[in-house]
Amino acid sequence: MSDFDTKDTYQASEVKRMRAVYEQGGLNRREFLQGLLAIGVTATTATAILTGSFDVQAATPKKGGRLRVAFAAHGPTDTLDPALFTEGLAYSRGRAHSNSLIQFNDDLTVRPELAESWEVNSDATEFTFSLRKGVTWHDGKDFTADDVAYSMNRHLGENSISKASTLVAMVDEWKKVDKHTVKAVLSSPNADLLPTLATFHFKLVQDGADDIEGYYNKVIGTGPFTCEEFTPGVRSISKRNPNYWRDGPNVDEIEMFGIGDKVARVNALISGDVHLMAELDNNSARQIDADPNVVKISSETGAYTNFVMMLDRSPGNNPDFVEAIKLLQNRTRMVRSLLKGEGGIGNDHPIGPAYGVDHCDTLAQTELDADKAKFHLKKSGITEIQVLASTAGHPVSVDMCLNLQAEAGKVGLKLNVKRVPADGYWGTVWMNSPFHISGWNMRPTAYIMLELAYGPQAPWNESVWKNERMGVLLAEARSTTDQDKRHQLLCEMQTLVRAEAGTALPMHTNQLSAVSSKVRGMPEVPLAGLGGCEFPEFVWLDS
Repeated sequence: MSDFDTKDTYQASEVKRMRAVYEQGGLNRREFLQGLLAIGVTATTATAILTGSFDVQAATPKKGGRLRVAFAAHGPTDTLDPALFTEGLAYSRGRAHSNSLIQFNDDLTVRPELAESWEVNSDATEFTFSLRKGVTWHDGKDFTADDVAYSMNRHLGENSISKASTLVAMVDEWKKVDKHTVKAVLSSPNADLLPTLATFHFKLVQDGADDIEGYYNKVIGTGPFTCEEFTPGVRSISKRNPNYWRDGPNVDEIEMFGIGDKVARVNALISGDVHLMAELDNNSARQIDADPNVVKISSETGAYTNFVMMLDRSPGNNPDFVEAIKLLQNRTRMVRSLLKGEGGIGNDHPIGPAYGVDHCDTLAQTELDADKAKFHLKKSGITEIQVLASTAGHPVSVDMCLNLQAEAGKVGLKLNVKRVPADGYWGTVWMNSPFHISGWNMRPTAYIMLELAYGPQAPWNESVWKNERMGVLLAEARSTTDQDKRHQLLCEMQTLVRAEAGTALPMHTNQLSAVSSKVRGMPEVPLAGLGGCEFPEFVWLDS
């Protein structure tokens, strides 16, 4: 599979143009490399282009074909409303049908999408976006500032249903300036607003969508595909948008669905029944590596799988029990035996080394300590408990629970592991069961990750940890552009989460997916599997 992900004709033409200028002496080596990276070309491919070992023409996408994509989790709560998205299947459907103002490059820098450009005032309290002209919705209506204002205002206010509302809680309003200009007015600075708007929940919907009957059953978007069929818990079928404002997509049709059984999902890929599969089981990675017709995709990220003890009910409302569970995590063994080395040790907070300078590397590591765990369990008075496990969070989630069961038994805790189906897990078990397994994708910044998962008012604060100091620190972090001060604030937040939240986070997991060897053009955005769910517009089939 080619390293070069030709995301659109613009990128391919820019590569050709810059190489011609470079060969004519108009750019030096450094300028040429910087130019390639600026348009989203990976570092590996940029080097190949520089040395002349890469054939741009050979990487030109082929048009046509039908793509079948299998995910781990689906169920009756599946939705096409971006404000309610919770997992990779929904994110991918959103990417197929809709666009955002801004989108990510592979290195998590941002570039324009439906916003052509933007201006930010000096204290990051006003963001003005100039919109693309000539873009139409799937029903033929023109895309305008009214649509953006409507879409963004759905995330604001106490009555918002948005799962990402806390990320934009400092926005007072989005208002139309003219037909192709909108402005976000903030009550306090937010240095992370631009990457926030590129995340999954901020896909744009049509003005008045909530009042259009059936809108979210067959969503009307501006995206590369139109929604032809959507049955929650069954499948969706998306067909090429003939009036798309960019030159994509490449395939004619995409069918997306869930296969909850991890073995069946791998077998479907190997047999050729599907072209792409999310959430590759670590135990199956060698099987994929040994088959020349399929390719493993492994991305080092800040993704993680964790245990959730909800603090507003038993047993999570017992601090000694929570501490004992954190002390019973055999982190090194889990990374080695469960992840097969495809990940790293966690420290009971979400900001791992993949977040770079935002990671608090001075924080002491929580270690397996049976004696201390036994001490806290005795204080808690709890001798038997049940944890709900499912592969919905990660293919090794059930094995994580069995590992914990073994360690718990050594200190006198009877841990009953109840396996539940992946289908519907995020709607029925997650944040409903007192003690259960969970899993998170990486977010583009440490602030966004912490705000989503641990903000005092965050809808996804899964352990119901309400800490006022955390709220103050989050507000200060999003308001500052001073990297040293920001690091100090983020370090304090990681310390608080590790010490007080009802989440035991033993490891960070690489994003493992697998695709047919015929699939080309896979993006490398590390925020979720299958190229950060960016694949619908850009992949193509090399038959």
